[in-house]
Amino acid sequence: MTIKTVGVIGAGTMGNGIAQVFAQAGFTVKLVDVAQPMLDRARATIEKSLAKFVEKGKLTASDRAAALGRLKTTTALDHLDDADYLVEAIVEDATAKTELFSALDGIARPHAILASNTSSISITTLGAATKRPDKVLGMHFMNPVPLMTLVEMIRGQATSNESMQVASDLCRQLGKTPVEAADYPGFIANRILMPMINEAIYAVMEGVGTPEAIDAVMKLGMNHPMGPLTLADFIGLDVCLAILNVLHDGLGDPKYRPCPLLRRMVAAGHLGRKSGRGFYTY
Repeated sequence: MTIKTVGVIGAGTMGNGIAQVFAQAGFTVKLVDVAQPMLDRARATIEKSLAKFVEKGKLTASDRAAALGRLKTTTALDHLDDADYLVEAIVEDATAKTELFSALDGIARPHAILASNTSSISITTLGAATKRPDKVLGMHFMNPVPLMTLVEMIRGQATSNESMQVASDLCRQLGKTPVEAADYPGFIANRILMPMINEAIYAVMEGVGTPEAIDAVMKLGMNHPMGPLTLADFIGLDVCLAILNVLHDGLGDPKYRPCPLLRRMVAAGHLGRKSGRGFYTY
């Protein structure tokens, strides 16, 4: 299967990063979002990111220009009718994703693979919303996408070996390392990461330590490059809460119950870096 044109749906932080790495790797990319300002912001972010690569000598100026030339933006989903491979990167909401996959199934070419960048939602459920569940899979990039090498590959109940192979080969073309995970809530990365973040938030709530102390212990004692509360602010506390809810609902184990302090902070709009305030002030 030859992949030339890639569709990316959702122009937020993850979507623009995914669009960038595909464009850098030589693919024609169509980035779709419902809001034109989001698309304009995404293109500006990508231009800035590529400029940094040029400054550091990791990319030539002509390669940067070529990558930007391969990136097209649109607010029309039906412009993806010629895409060979699609990656969904919208809000982490099962209903929204299911509706989108159903719509994409009616638009995309019969051979096109539909991938989701979901960090926790069932790939089997998304596949069941289409008539091509064998061509639906999870392709969970890590943030920031242009810098992080891991891509978590999730096989749904009906995903074919051929689709997984195409997607894994594609990851390697992007300079990424694919690692396969089964279709359980949170997959591998967030099933392990989110309980750690949640426990760190409980430690703050119970007065075990300040955010600074907890992060220092994990950085200096466990050699983590970033403390769990700094990381939670970076991910977005609303995203952390959404993933913990998926883990709690999907696995039914009280150990995944989101910390009340996390719920309170999200309700207050203290979402971390993107809102200017979380466990730290930005």
